[in-house]
Amino acid sequence: MDDLTQLRAVEIGEYIVENRTTVRVAAKVFGISKSTVHKDVTERLKIYSPDLCRRVKKILEKIEAKLNA
Repeated sequence: MDDLTQLRAVEIGEYIVENRTTVRVAAKVFGISKSTVHKDVTERLKIYSPDLCRRVKKILEKIEAKLNA
């Protein structure tokens, strides 16, 4: 993976953490598909920034729990 992919994954992860938002919203903000955002924050962040990946996962789980409540 190239540096731009790494940078994008980290930027998206930081955006989700800072704004406590969904994959769908992040995809719209960054102008990319939900699938790409999901892959960036679940697979690529594990490699580039494991701590950020854990924080993103916690936020997305909380959002999902609220939606399913």
